[in-house]
This record gives sequence, C-alpha cells and structure tokens, in this order.
Amino acid sequence: MRSCKVYMVLFFCFIAANISAQSNQEAAIKETIAVFFDGLQRGDTLVLKKAISEDLVLQTAFINQQGVSVLRTENSVDFLKSLASKNPSDTWEENLLSYAIQVDGNMAQVWTPYEFYLNKKFSHCGVNSFQLFNDGTVWKIIYIIDTRRKQDCVK
Repeated sequence: MRSCKVYMVLFFCFIAANISAQSNQEAAIKETIAVFFDGLQRGDTLVLKKAISEDLVLQTAFINQQGVSVLRTENSVDFLKSLASKNPSDTWEENLLSYAIQVDGNMAQVWTPYEFYLNKKFSHCGVNSFQLFNDGTVWKIIYIIDTRRKQDCVK
C-alpha cells in the first residue's frame, strides 16, 4: 500500500512538472508574439527581427471588392521594407482578443482573433495564425497567415 502512495505522489509530481513546463513554453511563445507586435506598431524592424525567422512567409486571405477570394503572399524582406517605409505619424494598433496555443516539441501554432486600428480608427478584424519554431534557445515566427474583414467583427 505504501508503494502505491509513493507512485501516486511521483505521478502527480510528473504531471505538475509537465504543466509548469507547458505554461513556461506558452509564456515564451506569447512573449515572441508580443515582441512581433511591438516592432510592428513602432515600425521598428530591429525589434521585429528578434521575433521572426529570416525565412518568414506572410499570407493574407481576404475577399476583394469584386467578391473574389484572394490569397496574398509576402516574404520577410518585402515585409520589412514595407514596415520601414511606414509613415511615422501613422499609428497601428492590433488588439489580440485571445490566444489558442498548441505546442509539440519545437513547433507551435497560435490562433489569435484580432481587431486592427489605424490612427485609432477601426480598420478591420480577423484571425492571425502563427507557426513558430524553437531552435533550442528561442521561439521564432516562421509563418503567419491572417484573415481580414470589415463586417462580422466582435466589438
């Protein structure tokens, strides 16, 4: 009976350690995404580079004015160039409404519904889907796809 109690205690310690490690991973992943948005909102490519892979791929899925479904793709070089040429007087604010994080080893996926404001005026809403990779020291965003719409937004 005593050995059964020892195994139960060890089992619960194992579970607690795994939960703690998972919450640490999730905190690190959220921090990477926070650094990304900090760089984006400030127009600071040096900050942004701390959060993204050199091979980052960005895609946007949207319905154009003609009602056609479009998928636009951008690479990290073009993305950083467009950010560097952002009008410094423009303010970009993306409010993330929630996080759904899934982790398997050195890969993570994050789903974040959002609302985007340009110069403090509502612009659009949608969902971001981030794919991240951990190289053993840090989480980096390797892929982002988002949706954009002006209707059916939660406000």
